[in-house]
Amino acid sequence: MFCATAALSFVVSLMNGSVEIGAEKILGLAEMTSTERQILENIRLPRTIVAMLVGVNLSLSGAILQAVMKNPLADPHIIGISSGAGLFGIFAMLVMKDAGALVTPAAFLGAMLAAILIYILAWKDGIKPIRVILAGVAVSAFLGAGISAMLIFYSEKVSGALMWMVGGLSARSWQHVEILYPYTIAGTILTFFAAKHLNVLQLGDDVAKGLGLRVNLTRTILTAIAALLAASAVCVVGLLGFVGLIVPHTARLLIGSDYRILLPSAALLGAAVVTFSDTAARVIFAPVELPVGILLAILGAPFFLYLLRKEI
Repeated sequence: MFCATAALSFVVSLMNGSVEIGAEKILGLAEMTSTERQILENIRLPRTIVAMLVGVNLSLSGAILQAVMKNPLADPHIIGISSGAGLFGIFAMLVMKDAGALVTPAAFLGAMLAAILIYILAWKDGIKPIRVILAGVAVSAFLGAGISAMLIFYSEKVSGALMWMVGGLSARSWQHVEILYPYTIAGTILTFFAAKHLNVLQLGDDVAKGLGLRVNLTRTILTAIAALLAASAVCVVGLLGFVGLIVPHTARLLIGSDYRILLPSAALLGAAVVTFSDTAARVIFAPVELPVGILLAILGAPFFLYLLRKEI
C-alpha cells in the first residue's frame, strides 16, 4: 500500500504543472514533444526526487525522535532541531565564502547541539513529553531569533530567504538531488539497522538496561542520525515543518508500533505526503506557486493541536 502511494505521488507530480503531461507519456506509452521532455527531465523529475528524499528524511527523523525522547509530539521542526540546523546552515552560507560543501556539516552540528540542549533542559528525574515540548518551543524561538538576525545583518547577501524560511521546492535541480541523496541513503540504512534498538527503548529505560542496552549511548547515536536526516533536508528545502509529526503517527495508526515495519512504512508515506503536497501547492493557485511549507503547516498545525490535547 505504501509503495503504491509513493509511486502514485511520483507519477502525479511529473504529470502536473504549468504544462500538463499525460500519464501515457510519463509511463512511456506515448511519444513526448521535445518541450515536454525538457520540462520533465530538467524541472519536474529533479524536483520530485528532492521532494521524495526530503519526505523520507523528515519522516524518519520524526520517528526516531518520538522514540528517543519518549514524546509522541516530537518533530524536528517543532522541538527546534530544524531551527538549529537552519541557524548553522545559513551562517555557513552567508558568512563563509564558497562554503557549499560545509553547509550540511554545519547544519548537522547545529541540529545536534539543539537536540542536546533540548534534552538537557527537559531532563529532571527523567524525560516527560510535556517538558520536551516546552523546552523545544523555547529553544526553537531562541534559534529562530538568531536566524532572523542573520538575515537582517546580511540582507545584501540573502536571496530567496522568505522561501527558505517557510520551506519550498521551487527551482530544485539535479544539483540538489546530488547534495541530498548520500545523506538520505546513509541515514536510512543506519535507521533501519537501529529498528530493534528503537523497539527496546519503547519498553522503558529500566527494561532496556536489563536487556543489555546502553541507553544513553544509544539515545545519543540515534539523536545524531535524526539530526543528520533533518539537517540535510533543511539545507535543501529550508524549514519544512510537521512532516516528522504527521507521517510517523499516521503510519503507526495503520501498521502498529513495531519499528522494523514502521520505519520503512513511514519513509514511503513521507515521500508520498511531501510529493503530493508539493504538487497541490503548485497547482491549486496556478499560475501562482504556493510554497509547500505553507500547505503542510495548514495541515500539520491542527493535527499537532489534536495530539497535544490528547496527550496532556
